[in-house]
Amino acid sequence: MSAISAEAQRRAWNQQHQILRRLLKERDFSSALPVFLDHHAQVHTARLQHGLPWSFQDEALNGLSEVQLRLIPRGRPHSVAWLIWHITRVEDVTLNVLLADSAQVLESGGWQGKLTTHFIDTGNEMSEEEIARLSAEINLKALLAYRLAVGKRTRSIVRHLRPAALWQRPAPDRVQRIAAVGAVRADDSPLLTYWGQNLSANLLLMPATRHGFLHLNEVQRLWPRLQGTKSS
Repeated sequence: MSAISAEAQRRAWNQQHQILRRLLKERDFSSALPVFLDHHAQVHTARLQHGLPWSFQDEALNGLSEVQLRLIPRGRPHSVAWLIWHITRVEDVTLNVLLADSAQVLESGGWQGKLTTHFIDTGNEMSEEEIARLSAEINLKALLAYRLAVGKRTRSIVRHLRPAALWQRPAPDRVQRIAAVGAVRADDSPLLTYWGQNLSANLLLMPATRHGFLHLNEVQRLWPRLQGTKSS
């Protein structure tokens, strides 16, 4: 894919996001659903949806070696591996606990053991040392498989959603459960407050779609700093 066509895809994605936002504001879920499914798929791997013409995730990760995925470039706070972990954990936590009132994919799929890291939170309050440790120890193949599993679960949740649930705020006990299970650290109360005070429809915009898009843009901004790094 050329740089021009990739940029055109990003512009189209942003335009689609505005359409999705408008449809949700109008509470037109039947029209919003197919828009969401295409929109959401594009910030995951193309394997998530058959016939997907473009995947921002695939574009951002294509050609990066294991060393490059784990590296935290000088002057930057995150590695690519951490960014993929972060957007995946946030999607898993919010869509499953807040929207579906169900177990996280991390738990139901037994992913923690496969990922070979003891970290389970979204990473928002991680120290530099913790980010470096997660980046070094996480199983990258399992991380990408976990992200795919989370994406599939999100789509199942939204397809079977009772639309009226979108126009309500998440139940307080669901918000509290996120902290209780360690998915968000106790000192990150502003994040819990944000999730708890917005209508559930907002979760389809941020984080299920826009959050991934923003951080995949961050991955691509890391590319110049990763060039020249040994591939193995």
